[in-house]
Amino acid sequence: MDITVIQQHKNNFDAIVHTIIDNDEKTEVEVWFARELQTLLGYARWENFQVAIGRAIDACKAQSINVDDHFREVTKMVMLGSGSQRPITDYMLTRYACYLIAQNGDPKKEEIAFAQGYFAVQTRKAELIAEHIDQISRLETRDRLRASEKQLSRNIYERGVDDKGFGRIRSKGDTVLFGGHTTEDMKHRLGIKQTGRPLADFLPTLTIAAKNLATEMTNYNVEQKDLFGENAITVEHMDNNRSVRNMLGERGIRPEDLPPAEDIKKVERRVASNQKKIEKSSAKLPKQLPSQSEEK
Repeated sequence: MDITVIQQHKNNFDAIVHTIIDNDEKTEVEVWFARELQTLLGYARWENFQVAIGRAIDACKAQSINVDDHFREVTKMVMLGSGSQRPITDYMLTRYACYLIAQNGDPKKEEIAFAQGYFAVQTRKAELIAEHIDQISRLETRDRLRASEKQLSRNIYERGVDDKGFGRIRSKGDTVLFGGHTTEDMKHRLGIKQTGRPLADFLPTLTIAAKNLATEMTNYNVEQKDLFGENAITVEHMDNNRSVRNMLGERGIRPEDLPPAEDIKKVERRVASNQKKIEKSSAKLPKQLPSQSEEK
């Protein structure tokens, strides 16, 4: 996500932050209201957003965290066109509650992807949000590649190819994608010293996505063309990797020349550690909510 877009989203999310006073703790607490958050997260209907809130509350309970510390149902009065007022249900949310709601949204939506980073980073600096979003994107892309390769392994096993054959097919696909460099060549080229680790664990997000696209194409065509046997599937997988490489080449991108990315296991550990800290670092809602006059 472009840093300019991130800054625009950040300004929008910053604009709906409210500060309330915890009279017991003598502190200020940042909170968000669900109906304002709903719009920024791209939910058109309140009923649909309530479902997302319900899932977030369930996730909070599953971690044995007191829901009332982070989610508080409140009633607001809204002005009708006739000039009269009517009460509506809303929720007062902590940063941790907002994070859980974002986690239960669709990460393909730009607003949701941003919100996951915005509420995960305590200082909410645009650069740190961008870094977190990039890390999550890489992890999700790597997970998609694992899933598509697992699906391919199942597909071709049913078509006469064993695990060793699958390894050969995948390796020949890599050789095409990386312009003649084998999987082992690329590990040496990128300085990967850990033996037995997949090459994809050290590739940038773009290259992982390229490998995934070629694998998904192979999965599709193996079924559509009813391919059988290692030779036929190898040719298909090589052709798909060649198509992806050509597409990248049209945009001036050579996969073998892209620099290595950080070991994805380190990224996974850092993101997991950060997620554990979010609830602890998020201020909790006061036991007694202040009057409206005490809100800022």
